[in-house]
Amino acid sequence: MKALTWQGNLDVRVTDVADPRIQEPNDAIIAVTSTAICGSDLHLYGVLGPYLSPGDVLGHEAMGIVAEVGADITNLAPGDRVVIPFNISCGHCWMCGRGLYAQCETTQVREQGKGAALFGYTSLYGSVPGGQAQFLRVPQAQFGPVKLPPDGPDEQYLFLSDVLPTAFQAVAYADTPKDGTLAVLGLGPIGQFSARIARHLGVERVIGVDPVP
Repeated sequence: MKALTWQGNLDVRVTDVADPRIQEPNDAIIAVTSTAICGSDLHLYGVLGPYLSPGDVLGHEAMGIVAEVGADITNLAPGDRVVIPFNISCGHCWMCGRGLYAQCETTQVREQGKGAALFGYTSLYGSVPGGQAQFLRVPQAQFGPVKLPPDGPDEQYLFLSDVLPTAFQAVAYADTPKDGTLAVLGLGPIGQFSARIARHLGVERVIGVDPVP
């Protein structure tokens, strides 16, 4: 299959790599229909290069159609349309039971002192091949993938993988009263979503701050 791979500092390329396969009974294989590039991927392009190896497949914002499922997967079937969250979480450990999915104890990368494994995001987070590819292996598929309606464009759902919940969580943590003022510093994708989510939730005054007019 074709995939976007890291080849060295400031060097990423679309190359041919082996198709993913079912490795565990709770895996699924997704035929990727859309994927996005996150601001966090810019860190991989340079700063986090020491934690990547040539050929690592990048990407953590993907959605698509289920192509194959492992023997233990009963919640998904080939043909289902799904969006894949960035975190790889089991859904049943102590941390997941408290909604702390980024600290999943089942996929936690303990040797690096990190939390849950992530798609396409360095050896610090498990060296799991990412979603900027034609196919994606999804571990812990009994919990992670979110089933979607069959209709509507991918763009209607793709942001559920990372940027929309990230922005929503930021606004929730700010906990601005509805008659208060929320300042959003930086109007990239997360900032744009945060400003709009705050308005959607009824915050009276939202100020966006960005060096670009």
